[in-house]
Amino acid sequence: MRGRELVGQRSETVRRANLSAIARELHGRGALSRSELVARTGLTRSAIRGLISEFVAANLASETRSEPDGLPGRPSPLVQPRREAAVVLALEIAVDSLAAAIVGLDGTTIERLRIDLPRGHSSVEAVTRDLVRLTGRLRNLPRLRPALLGVGVAIVGVVRRDDGQVSTAPNLGWRDVPLGARLTTALDLGVPTFVANDADLGALIELRRGAARGADDLLFIAGEVGVGGGIVVAGRPLTGVAGYAGEIGHISVNPAGRSCRCGSTGCWETEIGEEALLRRAGLPAEGGRRAVDQVIAAAAAGEDQAVAAVNEVGRWLGIGIAGLVNVLNPRVVVLGGLFSNLAPLLIPRVEEELDRFALAAPRANVRVAAAQLGIDAPLLGAAELAFEPFLADPAAWLGARDDVAAASA
Repeated sequence: MRGRELVGQRSETVRRANLSAIARELHGRGALSRSELVARTGLTRSAIRGLISEFVAANLASETRSEPDGLPGRPSPLVQPRREAAVVLALEIAVDSLAAAIVGLDGTTIERLRIDLPRGHSSVEAVTRDLVRLTGRLRNLPRLRPALLGVGVAIVGVVRRDDGQVSTAPNLGWRDVPLGARLTTALDLGVPTFVANDADLGALIELRRGAARGADDLLFIAGEVGVGGGIVVAGRPLTGVAGYAGEIGHISVNPAGRSCRCGSTGCWETEIGEEALLRRAGLPAEGGRRAVDQVIAAAAAGEDQAVAAVNEVGRWLGIGIAGLVNVLNPRVVVLGGLFSNLAPLLIPRVEEELDRFALAAPRANVRVAAAQLGIDAPLLGAAELAFEPFLADPAAWLGARDDVAAASA
């Protein structure tokens, strides 16, 4: 009897892993034919057919006849994830904005809202209240709430992944904030809340859907008021013991530099962040996004002070990236946030500094690219974070659907 139980357990483990493989393909790539799923997962046609039937029975996918492809035989059926059958709520807390989005099972954004956050209006209470209000403005959420899997939150801070505790968010003035628990209570949606650093989530989404797709080793650098980093090694995020890894903005690069909000001196973000750019361009450091846009336009037009400001940011950015390339040996360095907007002007200078300071071997392997998903990268990464429990074990969700169907029969 024990042997049969072990065989049954192994069979169930394999089934769950195979369902996960299919869910990840459909979520990451959208509609795929059965033949494409066979090729991408390595499963047999009969296994794919049986597993897809489970998704179809749970209303998470549909199958349609493919268009003739000119080859002999019947075209392989097309498997289409049902976008609104499983959704997540994504939230982003930046220094100067808040955002909310509903993202569907195929990775499509169903609805998205972003509002400016006035400087100084960043207390935990104010941000929580504003996020609840912003979520309430999502017109599709009431209709899609039965399909809601979870809430993902991106924040400009150091986050403990297992419970969403924000250890510190210097540019918001936060310390030791139980953000995950607070938002779970305030939103009252009956689903779990997952919180992570914004740059870590930017790295995740650029790896899965953006500029680093197909690369297993990635360094994502996001610049706004602060500077954060997300690191992926061998396809897995490098998060550290408690999820605090990647705070590259607080590497000390200039001991004779400016004081940083974190309490240290000469942090990398004091040389390459938004305030450094504006200060060098002769504008108020607290000018925000409009002032940054003004500098970008002036630099693009060739105005000397703006060009010099961008070049100096690019110089320090390249120096720091060179050190990280020597340590991490990434395939791609993706520039996000402020750096994404400045990428056409920054990348040539960054490349010069890489040639000067990076070791020849890792330098030869790396390319520098602008984030493809722009300002919304952390927000969409938060959606991926909320989807992850489902993608890891869709069988649990399929079982829950079966239980609901049986109870209502």
